[in-house]
Amino acid sequence: MTVLVSWNVNGLRAVAKKGFLETIADMSADIFCLQEIKAREEQLPAEIRAVAGYESWFNPAERPGYSGVAVYAKAKPEAVRKGLGIERFDSEGRLLELDFEKFRLINCYFPNGGSGEARLAYKMDFYEALLRHVRGVEKPLLLCGDVNTAHKETDLARPRENSGVSGFLPMERAWIDELLAAGFYDTFRLFNNESGHYSWWDYKTGARERNVGWRIDYFFANRAMLEHLRDAWIWPRVVGSDHCPVGVRIDL
Repeated sequence: MTVLVSWNVNGLRAVAKKGFLETIADMSADIFCLQEIKAREEQLPAEIRAVAGYESWFNPAERPGYSGVAVYAKAKPEAVRKGLGIERFDSEGRLLELDFEKFRLINCYFPNGGSGEARLAYKMDFYEALLRHVRGVEKPLLLCGDVNTAHKETDLARPRENSGVSGFLPMERAWIDELLAAGFYDTFRLFNNESGHYSWWDYKTGARERNVGWRIDYFFANRAMLEHLRDAWIWPRVVGSDHCPVGVRIDL
């Protein structure tokens, strides 16, 4: 069995001061995919750059203190690729793609479209580029990360109030429909169809204590991976970020 965890840490240097090493030791996953690390590798403490028992890879943004992704894995992959090969996206350090012997893993920090029309257009362009990238992959594939969109009304606490807000716009939600139509599965929803399960809460309003949240962090599996999927979950009790980790277990 292989356990994979995805977590938007909202700053790897910040979460390192909040018990990050103890947290990942407690979760004892085989692979950790982090988003929004907000740091270059050389800015990180040595014990975070090289966590005992794991190989690590980083893809930071060119802009300091912004975006960026990282992967820690117990097994070394056969190949690691950074980005989509499109400069306007890759300069923001949004993707790491790892090929293991039996499966492919894509760790992705999707853009937020909430700061104006230009940024929403950028987000939608990124969505389309990523869909082209993953469509038709025959190898078992997991796509994980902070997608910055809640798919269904059951995926956020206040759907009606947020119907015109980026993160729950019809065009954003339709992209997830398109991804599923292309042969991908929302792994959490294969095991749990209940509402009230969220992965992000607004810090400013104390929303986490009231569980007024959004489920915007996902593991998607393609058809080839589906038969190897054994479980999927959310860890809302893990703190340190405004997001909590999400995970899957595969038998491959």
